[in-house]
Amino acid sequence: MSSNEAFKALADPTRREILALLRRGEMTAGALAEKFDMTKPSMSHHFTVLKEADLITSRREGQQIWYGLNTSVVEDLMAWAMGLINDGNKKGAKRQ
Repeated sequence: MSSNEAFKALADPTRREILALLRRGEMTAGALAEKFDMTKPSMSHHFTVLKEADLITSRREGQQIWYGLNTSVVEDLMAWAMGLINDGNKKGAKRQ
């Protein structure tokens, strides 16, 4: 996963909402699609972008595709962001 792909994926509000839904647990592609007013190809595009960024996992079970949140990648991104915040706080405290 490159951080550029992850940030591109996170830039879209629909994809952020998909991640929020998956935070509760795995869901089928159909169940996720029901939450949005868009075409199946559009939803498929969002799933592809999230998978390429390694933010979600997928598995096929018969005719259904199940998606889940890839928590290790999300945790890595959060740790990176927290590092930025902590570094910024340390520098700000030194200036005072």
